[in-house]
Amino acid sequence: SGLHALAALRLGAGRLLAVDIDPNCVATARGVLQGGAPGAAWEARQRSVLEMTPDADGRFDIVYSWGVLHHTGAMDRAIRCAAALVAPGGMLAFALYRRTALDRLWIAEKRWYARAGKRGQRAARAAYRGLYRLGLLARGRSLAATEAAYRSRRGMSLTHDIHDWLGGYPYEAILAPEVDRLMTGLGFAAERVFARGRGLGRA
Repeated sequence: SGLHALAALRLGAGRLLAVDIDPNCVATARGVLQGGAPGAAWEARQRSVLEMTPDADGRFDIVYSWGVLHHTGAMDRAIRCAAALVAPGGMLAFALYRRTALDRLWIAEKRWYARAGKRGQRAARAAYRGLYRLGLLARGRSLAATEAAYRSRRGMSLTHDIHDWLGGYPYEAILAPEVDRLMTGLGFAAERVFARGRGLGRA
């Protein structure tokens, strides 16, 4: 949506390049940046990280990708492409799904959801919503109260978030030690790590 790009500009970024493969996201980011950072040096391009190179796109002091590289269908390559865009002495900040015991289930579900069509996706969201409501009731909470506070807490409606949870294919996951080995091999050293071990449920 361009919000993180706008935050970077307001924090003093001298030059900014925002990329996404979805033209709607690029258009939204341009609107956000035009309204929120007039006169700043920024560009928003429709581009895949898998196509980006230092020669074509430049190198940057900070390369930031939050919750994206694991949805490319080529996570290892995507990490390497992003890392190649970091200038000497720069930083790569990113978030990835951690591996869980249910990864195969999530991959199968997301693959099905991506191919299900609008009617199938609506049915899946309704089923998930019903299970989500039962989970809330089991903890003494109501769906109505949760929805009332949801947008201010999460930045989107519960309906949109359920679509986001069920979608997101391709889908890959990784554990922190594997990330550390990969990044060390690319010449990076960890600054801060927020990681959990292999889980049972969602990444």
